[in-house]
Amino acid sequence: MNVTALRTERVSCAAFSDQRPGTSGLRKKVTQFQKPHYLATFVQAIFDGVGDLKGSAIALGGDGRFFNREASLIILRMAAAHGIARVVVGRGGLMSTPAVSNLIRQRGLKGGIILSASHNPGGPEGDFGIKYNIANGGPAPESITEAIFARSQSITGYDILPEVAGSIDLDRPGLQNLGGLEVEIVDPVADYATLMEKLFDFDRMRSWLKANGMLFDAMHAITGPYATEILRNRLGASPASLINAIPKPDFGNHHPDPNPAHAEELMAAMWTANAPGLGAASDGDGDRNMIVGPKLAVSPSDSLAVMTANATLIPGYARGIAGVARSMPTSRAADVVAAELGIASYETPTGWKFFGNLLDAGRVTLCGEESYGTGSDHVREKDGLWAVLFWLNLLAVTGKSVPQILAEHWRRFGRHYYSRHDYEAIDSDKANAIVAALRQRLPDLQARGHKDWRIEEADDFRYQDPIDGSVSEKQGLRLIFSNGGRLVLRLSGTGTVGATLRLYLERFEPRNSVLDLDPQAALADLAACAEDIIGIRKGSGRNAPDVIT
Repeated sequence: MNVTALRTERVSCAAFSDQRPGTSGLRKKVTQFQKPHYLATFVQAIFDGVGDLKGSAIALGGDGRFFNREASLIILRMAAAHGIARVVVGRGGLMSTPAVSNLIRQRGLKGGIILSASHNPGGPEGDFGIKYNIANGGPAPESITEAIFARSQSITGYDILPEVAGSIDLDRPGLQNLGGLEVEIVDPVADYATLMEKLFDFDRMRSWLKANGMLFDAMHAITGPYATEILRNRLGASPASLINAIPKPDFGNHHPDPNPAHAEELMAAMWTANAPGLGAASDGDGDRNMIVGPKLAVSPSDSLAVMTANATLIPGYARGIAGVARSMPTSRAADVVAAELGIASYETPTGWKFFGNLLDAGRVTLCGEESYGTGSDHVREKDGLWAVLFWLNLLAVTGKSVPQILAEHWRRFGRHYYSRHDYEAIDSDKANAIVAALRQRLPDLQARGHKDWRIEEADDFRYQDPIDGSVSEKQGLRLIFSNGGRLVLRLSGTGTVGATLRLYLERFEPRNSVLDLDPQAALADLAACAEDIIGIRKGSGRNAPDVIT
Protein backbone atom coordinates (compact mmCIF):
# COMPACT_ATOMS: atom_id res chain seq x y z
CA MET A 1 0.00 0.00 0.00
CA ASN A 2 1.28 3.44 -0.92
CA VAL A 3 0.64 5.21 2.37
CA THR A 4 1.76 8.56 1.03
CA ALA A 5 -1.16 8.46 -1.41
CA LEU A 6 -3.74 7.98 1.33
CA ARG A 7 -6.03 10.92 1.84
CA THR A 8 -6.33 12.69 5.13
CA GLU A 9 -9.59 12.16 6.97
CA ARG A 10 -11.58 15.16 8.08
CA VAL A 11 -13.46 14.22 11.25
CA SER A 12 -16.35 16.53 12.09
CA CYS A 13 -17.14 17.21 15.74
CA ALA A 14 -18.21 19.94 18.14
CA ALA A 15 -15.83 22.09 20.14
CA PHE A 16 -15.21 21.44 23.86
CA SER A 17 -15.74 24.48 26.08
CA ASP A 18 -13.17 23.45 28.74
CA GLN A 19 -9.94 23.57 26.76
CA ARG A 20 -8.37 26.75 28.11
CA PRO A 21 -4.70 26.03 28.98
CA GLY A 22 -3.68 26.69 32.58
CA THR A 23 -0.31 27.63 34.04
CA SER A 24 1.40 24.94 31.96
CA GLY A 25 -0.81 23.54 29.23
CA LEU A 26 -4.16 21.75 29.29
CA ARG A 27 -4.65 19.36 32.21
CA LYS A 28 -7.72 17.22 32.77
CA LYS A 29 -8.64 13.81 34.04
CA VAL A 30 -7.52 10.90 31.85
CA THR A 31 -11.17 10.01 31.37
CA GLN A 32 -11.80 13.44 29.83
CA PHE A 33 -8.93 13.06 27.37
CA GLN A 34 -10.22 9.58 26.47
CA LYS A 35 -13.56 10.95 25.33
CA PRO A 36 -14.02 10.74 21.56
CA HIS A 37 -12.36 13.67 19.78
CA TYR A 38 -11.22 15.47 22.97
CA LEU A 39 -7.45 15.10 22.52
CA ALA A 40 -7.66 15.43 18.74
CA THR A 41 -9.57 18.71 18.82
CA PHE A 42 -7.01 20.26 21.14
CA VAL A 43 -4.12 19.02 18.97
CA GLN A 44 -5.90 20.54 15.97
CA ALA A 45 -6.18 23.79 17.92
CA ILE A 46 -2.42 23.64 18.63
CA PHE A 47 -1.57 23.15 14.96
CA ASP A 48 -3.97 25.93 13.90
CA GLY A 49 -3.07 28.29 16.76
CA VAL A 50 0.71 27.95 16.31
CA GLY A 51 0.45 28.11 12.52
CA ASP A 52 3.09 27.58 9.84
CA LEU A 53 4.11 24.05 10.89
CA LYS A 54 3.86 22.54 7.41
CA GLY A 55 7.23 21.19 6.32
CA SER A 56 8.76 21.76 9.76
CA ALA A 57 10.26 19.42 12.36
CA ILE A 58 8.97 19.19 15.92
CA ALA A 59 9.62 17.11 19.05
CA LEU A 60 7.22 14.82 20.90
CA GLY A 61 7.73 13.33 24.34
CA GLY A 62 5.89 12.52 27.51
CA ASP A 63 6.34 11.44 31.11
CA GLY A 64 4.94 7.93 30.57
CA ARG A 65 1.76 8.39 32.55
CA PHE A 66 -1.38 6.45 31.63
CA PHE A 67 -2.60 7.29 28.07
CA ASN A 68 0.85 8.59 27.03
CA ARG A 69 1.42 5.96 24.34
CA GLU A 70 -2.07 6.16 22.83
CA ALA A 71 -1.92 9.96 22.74
CA SER A 72 1.50 9.88 21.07
CA LEU A 73 0.20 7.72 18.22
CA ILE A 74 -2.84 9.96 17.67
CA ILE A 75 -0.61 13.04 17.53
CA LEU A 76 1.71 11.39 14.99
CA ARG A 77 -1.23 10.58 12.70
CA MET A 78 -2.40 14.18 12.97
CA ALA A 79 1.11 15.53 12.34
CA ALA A 80 1.22 13.49 9.13
CA ALA A 81 -2.15 14.89 8.07
CA HIS A 82 -0.92 18.45 8.60
CA GLY A 83 2.17 18.16 6.43
CA ILE A 84 4.72 18.28 9.21
CA ALA A 85 7.96 16.91 7.78
CA ARG A 86 9.52 15.21 10.81
CA VAL A 87 8.70 14.42 14.42
CA VAL A 88 11.53 13.49 16.79
CA VAL A 89 10.11 11.19 19.48
CA GLY A 90 11.64 9.77 22.63
CA ARG A 91 11.81 5.98 22.61
CA GLY A 92 8.59 4.56 24.00
CA GLY A 93 7.03 8.01 23.72
CA LEU A 94 9.08 9.00 26.77
CA MET A 95 11.16 12.12 27.36
CA SER A 96 11.46 14.44 30.34
CA THR A 97 10.25 18.00 29.91
CA PRO A 98 13.75 19.55 30.24
CA ALA A 99 15.11 16.96 27.80
CA VAL A 100 12.44 17.95 25.25
CA SER A 101 13.48 21.57 25.70
CA ASN A 102 17.11 20.63 25.14
CA LEU A 103 16.22 18.57 22.05
CA ILE A 104 14.30 21.46 20.49
CA ARG A 105 17.24 23.78 21.05
CA GLN A 106 19.98 21.38 19.94
CA ARG A 107 18.15 20.27 16.79
CA GLY A 108 16.79 23.71 15.87
CA LEU A 109 13.24 22.36 15.82
CA LYS A 110 10.14 24.49 15.29
CA GLY A 111 8.80 23.45 18.67
CA GLY A 112 7.48 20.42 20.46
CA ILE A 113 4.49 18.77 22.12
CA ILE A 114 4.91 17.55 25.69
CA LEU A 115 2.47 15.05 27.21
CA SER A 116 2.42 15.49 30.96
CA ALA A 117 0.39 16.66 33.91
CA SER A 118 3.69 17.27 35.74
CA HIS A 119 3.41 16.49 39.45
CA ASN A 120 -0.27 15.50 39.30
CA PRO A 121 -1.26 11.86 40.00
CA GLY A 122 -1.39 9.36 37.12
CA GLY A 123 -3.19 6.13 36.30
CA PRO A 124 -6.61 5.49 34.68
CA GLU A 125 -8.35 7.73 37.23
CA GLY A 126 -5.53 10.25 37.39
CA ASP A 127 -4.58 13.28 35.33
CA PHE A 128 -3.22 13.83 31.83
CA GLY A 129 -1.89 16.92 30.13
CA ILE A 130 -0.57 18.38 26.91
CA LYS A 131 1.30 21.57 26.10
CA TYR A 132 3.23 23.14 23.24
CA ASN A 133 6.78 24.48 23.53
CA ILE A 134 8.13 27.00 21.03
CA ALA A 135 11.41 27.14 19.11
CA ASN A 136 13.45 28.46 22.04
CA GLY A 137 12.54 25.27 23.91
CA GLY A 138 10.25 27.00 26.39
CA PRO A 139 6.51 26.88 27.05
CA ALA A 140 4.33 28.80 24.61
CA PRO A 141 3.71 32.37 25.82
CA GLU A 142 0.22 33.62 26.60
CA SER A 143 -0.21 35.09 23.11
CA ILE A 144 0.05 31.58 21.66
CA THR A 145 -1.89 29.75 24.37
CA GLU A 146 -4.71 32.26 23.99
CA ALA A 147 -4.68 31.71 20.21
CA ILE A 148 -4.85 27.94 20.82
CA PHE A 149 -7.78 28.36 23.21
CA ALA A 150 -9.62 30.69 20.82
CA ARG A 151 -9.23 28.15 18.02
CA SER A 152 -10.41 25.32 20.28
CA GLN A 153 -13.69 27.19 20.84
CA SER A 154 -14.49 27.62 17.15
CA ILE A 155 -13.30 24.25 15.93
CA THR A 156 -15.65 22.09 13.85
CA GLY A 157 -13.39 19.08 13.26
CA TYR A 158 -9.84 17.85 12.83
CA ASP A 159 -7.56 16.32 10.21
CA ILE A 160 -5.95 12.93 10.81
CA LEU A 161 -4.33 10.17 8.81
CA PRO A 162 -6.56 7.08 8.73
CA GLU A 163 -5.49 4.09 10.81
CA VAL A 164 -5.13 1.96 7.67
CA ALA A 165 -2.09 4.10 6.81
CA GLY A 166 -0.18 2.07 9.38
CA SER A 167 1.36 2.96 12.69
CA ILE A 168 4.68 3.67 14.35
CA ASP A 169 6.67 1.37 16.60
CA LEU A 170 7.58 3.75 19.39
CA ASP A 171 10.11 1.29 20.79
CA ARG A 172 12.21 0.89 17.61
CA PRO A 173 15.04 3.47 17.34
CA GLY A 174 15.70 5.09 14.01
CA LEU A 175 13.66 6.49 11.14
CA GLN A 176 10.15 5.32 10.25
CA ASN A 177 7.58 6.68 7.80
CA LEU A 178 3.93 7.42 8.33
CA GLY A 179 2.04 8.82 5.38
CA GLY A 180 5.03 10.85 4.28
CA LEU A 181 5.89 11.96 7.82
CA GLU A 182 9.39 11.07 8.97
CA VAL A 183 9.31 9.81 12.55
CA GLU A 184 12.69 9.60 14.28
CA ILE A 185 12.76 7.54 17.46
CA VAL A 186 15.68 8.62 19.65
CA ASP A 187 17.28 7.75 22.97
CA PRO A 188 15.55 10.24 25.31
CA VAL A 189 18.47 10.38 27.76
CA ALA A 190 21.74 10.57 25.80
CA ASP A 191 21.77 14.20 24.61
CA TYR A 192 20.58 15.47 27.97
CA ALA A 193 23.20 13.48 29.88
CA THR A 194 25.94 14.85 27.63
CA LEU A 195 24.77 18.41 28.33
CA MET A 196 24.97 17.77 32.09
CA GLU A 197 28.58 16.60 31.73
CA LYS A 198 29.42 19.93 30.10
CA LEU A 199 27.93 21.95 32.96
CA PHE A 200 29.21 20.08 36.01
CA ASP A 201 32.48 18.66 37.37
CA PHE A 202 31.70 14.94 37.16
CA ASP A 203 35.15 13.90 38.42
CA ARG A 204 34.76 15.81 41.66
CA MET A 205 31.17 14.72 42.06
CA ARG A 206 32.14 11.09 41.54
CA SER A 207 34.68 11.29 44.38
CA TRP A 208 32.20 12.99 46.70
CA LEU A 209 29.54 10.36 46.03
CA LYS A 210 31.95 7.58 46.82
CA ALA A 211 32.72 9.11 50.21
CA ASN A 212 29.30 10.48 51.21
CA GLY A 213 26.58 8.75 49.22
CA MET A 214 23.17 10.01 48.20
CA LEU A 215 19.57 8.87 47.86
CA PHE A 216 17.51 9.88 44.83
CA ASP A 217 13.77 9.22 44.64
CA ALA A 218 12.55 9.13 41.02
CA MET A 219 8.98 8.59 42.27
CA HIS A 220 8.35 5.95 39.55
CA ALA A 221 8.38 8.84 37.07
CA ILE A 222 10.35 9.91 34.02
CA THR A 223 13.64 10.79 35.74
CA GLY A 224 14.28 7.13 36.62
CA PRO A 225 16.15 6.38 33.36
CA TYR A 226 17.96 9.74 33.51
CA ALA A 227 19.11 9.16 37.09
CA THR A 228 20.21 5.63 36.21
CA GLU A 229 22.37 6.85 33.33
CA ILE A 230 23.81 9.94 35.00
CA LEU A 231 24.02 9.10 38.71
CA ARG A 232 24.78 5.39 38.42
CA ASN A 233 26.45 4.86 35.06
CA ARG A 234 28.40 8.11 34.74
CA LEU A 235 28.90 9.15 38.39
CA GLY A 236 29.23 5.73 39.98
CA ALA A 237 26.41 5.96 42.53
CA SER A 238 25.48 2.61 44.03
CA PRO A 239 22.29 0.80 42.91
CA ALA A 240 20.84 1.44 46.37
CA SER A 241 21.20 5.19 45.76
CA LEU A 242 18.15 5.16 43.47
CA ILE A 243 14.66 4.33 44.68
CA ASN A 244 11.42 4.10 42.70
CA ALA A 245 13.50 4.36 39.52
CA ILE A 246 11.25 2.40 37.15
CA PRO A 247 8.66 4.64 35.43
CA LYS A 248 5.08 3.42 35.83
CA PRO A 249 1.87 4.73 34.22
CA ASP A 250 0.36 5.29 37.68
CA PHE A 251 3.65 6.33 39.36
CA GLY A 252 3.39 3.29 41.61
CA ASN A 253 0.03 4.59 42.83
CA HIS A 254 1.84 7.51 44.45
CA HIS A 255 1.66 11.27 43.99
CA PRO A 256 4.77 12.24 41.96
CA ASP A 257 5.24 15.58 43.67
CA PRO A 258 8.71 16.05 45.22
CA ASN A 259 7.90 17.58 48.56
CA PRO A 260 8.10 16.34 52.16
CA ALA A 261 4.44 15.36 52.17
CA HIS A 262 4.71 12.97 49.21
CA ALA A 263 8.34 11.77 49.22
CA GLU A 264 7.79 9.90 52.49
CA GLU A 265 10.31 7.11 51.87
CA LEU A 266 13.08 9.59 51.07
CA MET A 267 12.26 11.81 54.04
CA ALA A 268 12.27 8.88 56.46
CA ALA A 269 15.68 7.74 55.20
CA MET A 270 17.15 11.24 55.49
CA TRP A 271 16.09 11.52 59.13
CA THR A 272 18.00 8.41 60.23
CA ALA A 273 21.37 8.40 62.00
CA ASN A 274 23.15 6.97 58.95
CA ALA A 275 21.55 9.24 56.34
CA PRO A 276 23.63 9.88 53.19
CA GLY A 277 25.10 13.30 52.48
CA LEU A 278 22.42 14.27 49.96
CA GLY A 279 18.82 13.32 49.36
CA ALA A 280 16.79 14.44 46.37
CA ALA A 281 13.65 13.76 44.37
CA SER A 282 12.06 14.76 41.09
CA ASP A 283 8.50 14.75 39.81
CA GLY A 284 6.33 13.21 37.08
CA ASP A 285 7.93 14.89 34.07
CA GLY A 286 11.34 15.63 35.58
CA ASP A 287 11.16 19.41 35.83
CA ARG A 288 10.84 19.75 39.64
CA ASN A 289 13.22 18.89 42.43
CA MET A 290 13.50 18.64 46.18
CA ILE A 291 16.86 18.89 47.94
CA VAL A 292 17.30 17.27 51.35
CA GLY A 293 20.27 17.10 53.69
CA PRO A 294 20.55 14.99 56.83
CA LYS A 295 17.50 16.00 58.89
CA LEU A 296 16.99 19.14 56.80
CA ALA A 297 14.69 19.78 53.82
CA VAL A 298 15.82 22.78 51.75
CA SER A 299 12.97 25.07 50.75
CA PRO A 300 12.85 25.82 47.01
CA SER A 301 13.21 29.53 47.73
CA ASP A 302 16.36 28.95 49.78
CA SER A 303 17.67 26.58 47.13
CA LEU A 304 17.44 29.27 44.45
CA ALA A 305 19.13 31.80 46.74
CA VAL A 306 21.99 29.41 47.58
CA MET A 307 22.50 28.58 43.90
CA THR A 308 22.60 32.28 43.05
CA ALA A 309 25.16 32.98 45.77
CA ASN A 310 27.42 30.07 44.75
CA ALA A 311 26.96 29.79 40.99
CA THR A 312 30.56 30.69 40.16
CA LEU A 313 31.75 27.53 41.94
CA ILE A 314 30.06 25.45 39.23
CA PRO A 315 31.98 25.01 35.93
CA GLY A 316 29.04 25.91 33.70
CA TYR A 317 28.58 29.23 35.51
CA ALA A 318 32.17 30.03 36.52
CA ARG A 319 32.19 33.26 34.52
CA GLY A 320 29.32 34.64 36.58
CA ILE A 321 25.58 34.97 36.10
CA ALA A 322 23.69 37.83 34.49
CA GLY A 323 20.82 37.86 36.96
CA VAL A 324 18.14 35.81 38.67
CA ALA A 325 14.36 35.64 38.25
CA ARG A 326 11.72 34.19 40.54
CA SER A 327 7.98 33.80 40.45
CA MET A 328 6.13 36.35 42.56
CA PRO A 329 5.01 33.89 45.29
CA THR A 330 8.58 32.63 45.73
CA SER A 331 10.34 34.16 48.73
CA ARG A 332 12.54 37.20 48.23
CA ALA A 333 15.67 35.41 49.43
CA ALA A 334 17.22 35.44 45.94
CA ASP A 335 16.57 39.19 45.67
CA VAL A 336 18.72 39.81 48.75
CA VAL A 337 21.56 37.76 47.24
CA ALA A 338 21.28 39.53 43.89
CA ALA A 339 21.43 42.94 45.56
CA GLU A 340 24.60 42.04 47.44
CA LEU A 341 26.22 40.54 44.33
CA GLY A 342 25.24 43.53 42.21
CA ILE A 343 23.26 41.53 39.64
CA ALA A 344 19.72 42.01 38.35
CA SER A 345 16.70 40.33 39.89
CA TYR A 346 13.21 39.98 38.42
CA GLU A 347 9.79 39.07 39.81
CA THR A 348 7.38 37.39 37.37
CA PRO A 349 3.99 35.69 37.52
CA THR A 350 3.84 31.96 38.22
CA GLY A 351 4.61 29.87 35.14
CA TRP A 352 7.94 29.09 33.51
CA LYS A 353 6.78 30.71 30.27
CA PHE A 354 7.36 34.11 31.91
CA PHE A 355 11.09 33.44 32.26
CA GLY A 356 11.63 32.75 28.55
CA ASN A 357 12.04 36.32 27.34
CA LEU A 358 14.41 37.18 30.20
CA LEU A 359 16.56 34.14 29.43
CA ASP A 360 16.56 34.74 25.66
CA ALA A 361 17.54 38.38 26.19
CA GLY A 362 20.43 37.41 28.45
CA ARG A 363 18.95 39.32 31.40
CA VAL A 364 19.04 36.31 33.75
CA THR A 365 20.89 33.01 34.07
CA LEU A 366 19.04 31.33 36.95
CA CYS A 367 15.29 31.08 37.57
CA GLY A 368 13.14 29.52 40.24
CA GLU A 369 9.67 28.94 41.59
CA GLU A 370 8.52 28.06 45.10
CA SER A 371 6.78 24.97 43.69
CA TYR A 372 10.08 23.03 43.63
CA GLY A 373 11.15 24.32 40.24
CA THR A 374 14.65 25.61 39.46
CA GLY A 375 16.51 26.06 36.19
CA SER A 376 19.02 28.04 34.17
CA ASP A 377 19.69 29.22 30.64
CA HIS A 378 20.87 25.75 29.54
CA VAL A 379 17.24 24.97 28.59
CA ARG A 380 13.98 26.92 28.72
CA GLU A 381 12.22 24.75 31.30
CA LYS A 382 12.77 24.15 34.97
CA ASP A 383 14.99 21.10 35.36
CA GLY A 384 14.81 18.76 38.33
CA LEU A 385 17.87 16.58 37.77
CA TRP A 386 19.97 19.59 36.77
CA ALA A 387 19.20 21.16 40.17
CA VAL A 388 20.18 17.94 41.96
CA LEU A 389 23.48 17.85 40.07
CA PHE A 390 24.08 21.53 40.88
CA TRP A 391 23.76 20.79 44.60
CA LEU A 392 25.88 17.66 44.27
CA ASN A 393 28.61 19.69 42.56
CA LEU A 394 28.34 22.41 45.23
CA LEU A 395 28.75 19.87 48.03
CA ALA A 396 31.73 18.35 46.24
CA VAL A 397 33.56 21.62 45.65
CA THR A 398 32.96 23.14 49.11
CA GLY A 399 33.35 19.99 51.18
CA LYS A 400 30.50 21.24 53.36
CA SER A 401 27.25 19.52 54.29
CA VAL A 402 23.79 20.72 53.26
CA PRO A 403 23.05 22.02 56.80
CA GLN A 404 26.40 23.84 56.88
CA ILE A 405 25.75 25.53 53.53
CA LEU A 406 22.31 26.71 54.65
CA ALA A 407 23.55 27.94 58.05
CA GLU A 408 26.39 29.94 56.47
CA HIS A 409 24.05 31.35 53.84
CA TRP A 410 21.58 32.60 56.48
CA ARG A 411 24.39 34.12 58.55
CA ARG A 412 25.47 36.09 55.50
CA PHE A 413 22.12 37.09 53.95
CA GLY A 414 19.52 36.58 56.67
CA ARG A 415 16.73 34.04 56.55
CA HIS A 416 13.36 34.16 54.83
CA TYR A 417 11.11 31.81 56.78
CA TYR A 418 8.65 30.52 54.22
CA SER A 419 5.75 28.13 53.80
CA ARG A 420 2.92 27.34 51.39
CA HIS A 421 -0.50 26.20 52.59
CA ASP A 422 -2.60 24.40 49.96
CA TYR A 423 -6.36 24.05 50.24
CA GLU A 424 -7.14 21.51 47.53
CA ALA A 425 -10.31 20.64 45.61
CA ILE A 426 -12.35 23.45 47.20
CA ASP A 427 -15.71 24.18 45.65
CA SER A 428 -14.84 26.60 42.83
CA ASP A 429 -17.53 29.11 43.79
CA LYS A 430 -16.26 29.26 47.38
CA ALA A 431 -12.63 29.64 46.29
CA ASN A 432 -13.47 32.40 43.82
CA ALA A 433 -15.55 34.17 46.48
CA ILE A 434 -12.61 34.17 48.93
CA VAL A 435 -10.30 35.66 46.31
CA ALA A 436 -12.89 38.20 45.14
CA ALA A 437 -13.59 39.36 48.69
CA LEU A 438 -9.91 40.00 49.40
CA ARG A 439 -9.42 41.71 46.05
CA GLN A 440 -12.29 44.09 46.83
CA ARG A 441 -10.78 44.96 50.21
CA LEU A 442 -7.25 45.67 48.96
CA PRO A 443 -7.60 49.49 48.90
CA ASP A 444 -8.84 49.46 52.51
CA LEU A 445 -5.93 47.31 53.70
CA GLN A 446 -3.21 49.74 52.61
CA ALA A 447 -1.22 50.98 55.63
CA ARG A 448 -3.48 49.08 58.01
CA GLY A 449 -2.04 47.61 61.17
CA HIS A 450 -2.99 44.12 62.20
CA LYS A 451 -1.70 43.16 65.64
CA ASP A 452 2.10 43.33 65.27
CA TRP A 453 1.94 43.41 61.46
CA ARG A 454 1.48 46.65 59.52
CA ILE A 455 0.47 46.30 55.90
CA GLU A 456 2.69 48.52 53.78
CA GLU A 457 1.31 47.50 50.39
CA ALA A 458 -1.75 45.55 49.23
CA ASP A 459 -2.19 44.85 45.54
CA ASP A 460 -3.11 42.43 42.77
CA PHE A 461 0.18 41.59 41.08
CA ARG A 462 0.51 42.98 37.57
CA TYR A 463 3.47 42.11 35.36
CA GLN A 464 4.77 43.97 32.35
CA ASP A 465 7.37 41.97 30.49
CA PRO A 466 10.52 44.15 30.26
CA ILE A 467 11.42 42.62 26.90
CA ASP A 468 8.25 42.68 24.79
CA GLY A 469 6.02 44.93 26.91
CA SER A 470 3.22 42.38 27.23
CA VAL A 471 1.06 42.73 30.34
CA SER A 472 -0.34 40.01 32.60
CA GLU A 473 -3.04 41.10 35.06
CA LYS A 474 -4.41 39.55 38.26
CA GLN A 475 -1.48 37.26 38.97
CA GLY A 476 -1.93 36.97 42.73
CA LEU A 477 -3.02 39.07 45.70
CA ARG A 478 -0.18 40.43 47.83
CA LEU A 479 -0.09 41.82 51.34
CA ILE A 480 3.40 43.19 52.01
CA PHE A 481 4.27 44.14 55.59
CA SER A 482 6.63 46.81 56.86
CA ASN A 483 8.84 44.23 58.59
CA GLY A 484 9.60 42.43 55.31
CA GLY A 485 6.89 39.79 55.70
CA ARG A 486 4.44 38.86 52.96
CA LEU A 487 1.16 37.06 52.44
CA VAL A 488 0.25 35.97 48.93
CA LEU A 489 -3.03 34.37 47.85
CA ARG A 490 -3.66 32.86 44.44
CA LEU A 491 -5.72 30.21 42.71
CA SER A 492 -3.60 27.41 41.28
CA GLY A 493 -3.70 26.75 37.54
CA THR A 494 -2.49 23.13 37.70
CA GLY A 495 -5.33 21.25 39.39
CA THR A 496 -8.07 19.27 37.64
CA VAL A 497 -10.78 18.98 40.32
CA GLY A 498 -12.50 21.97 41.92
CA ALA A 499 -10.13 24.78 42.84
CA THR A 500 -6.87 24.89 44.78
CA LEU A 501 -6.18 27.94 46.91
CA ARG A 502 -2.55 28.57 47.73
CA LEU A 503 -1.55 30.77 50.64
CA TYR A 504 2.11 31.77 50.81
CA LEU A 505 3.65 33.04 54.05
CA GLU A 506 7.02 34.76 54.34
CA ARG A 507 8.84 36.35 57.27
CA PHE A 508 12.33 37.83 57.07
CA GLU A 509 14.90 37.73 59.86
CA PRO A 510 18.19 39.61 59.34
CA ARG A 511 21.57 37.91 59.66
CA ASN A 512 22.05 38.84 63.33
CA SER A 513 18.63 37.57 64.40
CA VAL A 514 17.11 34.15 65.22
CA LEU A 515 17.89 31.89 62.27
CA ASP A 516 17.25 28.37 63.57
CA LEU A 517 13.50 28.27 64.20
CA ASP A 518 11.16 25.68 62.72
CA PRO A 519 9.47 27.50 59.80
CA GLN A 520 5.95 26.66 60.92
CA ALA A 521 6.65 27.96 64.41
CA ALA A 522 8.28 31.10 63.01
CA LEU A 523 5.24 31.73 60.81
CA ALA A 524 2.50 30.87 63.31
CA ASP A 525 1.64 34.51 64.07
CA LEU A 526 1.54 35.38 60.37
CA ALA A 527 -0.69 32.36 59.66
CA ALA A 528 -3.12 33.54 62.33
CA CYS A 529 -2.98 37.02 60.84
CA ALA A 530 -3.79 35.58 57.42
CA GLU A 531 -6.86 33.79 58.70
CA ASP A 532 -8.08 36.94 60.44
CA ILE A 533 -7.68 39.02 57.27
CA ILE A 534 -8.54 36.51 54.52
CA GLY A 535 -10.67 33.90 56.28
CA ILE A 536 -9.84 30.89 54.10
CA ARG A 537 -10.94 28.36 56.70
CA LYS A 538 -14.14 30.21 57.41
CA GLY A 539 -14.95 30.72 53.72
CA SER A 540 -14.03 27.21 52.60
CA GLY A 541 -15.28 25.20 55.55
CA ARG A 542 -11.86 23.57 55.91
CA ASN A 543 -10.26 23.21 59.32
CA ALA A 544 -6.69 23.15 57.99
CA PRO A 545 -4.68 23.12 54.76
CA ASP A 546 -4.53 19.82 52.89
CA VAL A 547 -0.79 20.18 52.27
CA ILE A 548 1.81 22.33 54.04
CA THR A 549 5.25 22.69 52.45
